Amino acid sequence: MIRIENLHKSYVTGLNKLHVLKGIDLDIRSGELVSVMGSSGSGKSTLLNIIGILDNYDQGNYILDNLLIKEMSEKKAALLRNKYIGFVFQSFNLISFKNAMENVALPLYYQKVSLKKRNLAAMEFLDRMGLKEWATHHPSELSGGQKQRIAIARALITKPKIILADEPTGALDTATSYEVMEIFKEINDLGITVIIVTHEKDISEMTNKIIRLKDGFIESINGEKLLVDEYEKEYSHV
Repeated sequence: MIRIENLHKSYVTGLNKLHVLKGIDLDIRSGELVSVMGSSGSGKSTLLNIIGILDNYDQGNYILDNLLIKEMSEKKAALLRNKYIGFVFQSFNLISFKNAMENVALPLYYQKVSLKKRNLAAMEFLDRMGLKEWATHHPSELSGGQKQRIAIARALITKPKIILADEPTGALDTATSYEVMEIFKEINDLGITVIIVTHEKDISEMTNKIIRLKDGFIESINGEKLLVDEYEKEYSHV
C-alpha cells in the first residue's frame, strides 16, 4: 500500500536549512496497524504529513497504491486525499458551531453528496461509535473521548483505505485512550490500514508494527535496530 524509498525532506527558514528526514526507507502493507514513535524533532509528524499528501518531499519516492506521489497540484493532491486517506488529530479539529452530525458529514459536502445522503451516512457512523443520541450536540457539550470518536467517524465516512492519526490519544485520559485504541483496532480489522503517531509506549504496544524515528532516520522497527549510533560506530572495532 505504502512504499517509501530514500525519502529526504528539509525546511528552509531564513539562512538556515533544517534536514528533517534523512533517507527514509519504509514499506507498510495494506491492512497493517502501525505506530510511529520518536522524540520531538525526530521527523514523525513530517513523515505523516508526506504520507497524507499534505506536504511535498525533496528527494526519493513515495508510492501509494502503485501511484507515485510527487510534485502534485493541490487539486490532484486533494482528490487523492479524499479517495485514500482519513485524518484524526490530537486536538480533534471539530468545527465548534456545527453539531456532531454536521461535523461527521462535512467530508461528504466536499464530495458534493446531497444533504440528505450525507446526514444519513453521518448518523450511521455516529451509531457505530455509540454516539447516535449525541448527534445534535455541539463539541462544547461533549467529552474528550466523545469528540475523538466523532473525529474518527468523520475520518471514516469517505471509506478511506488509510487512517492517519496524529497523537489521537494525547489529550485523553488513560481509560479513554484505551477505548479509542480499541476503535482503531476494530477499524483495522475491516482491512483499513491505520498509522498512528504517538509518544506513548503503551499505545504503541497495541499496534502490530512499531516504527521508531530518531533524528530523521528510522532507528528501529519492532525493536530491530536499523540505526547504528555514533558511539557504537566509534567503538564497534574494540
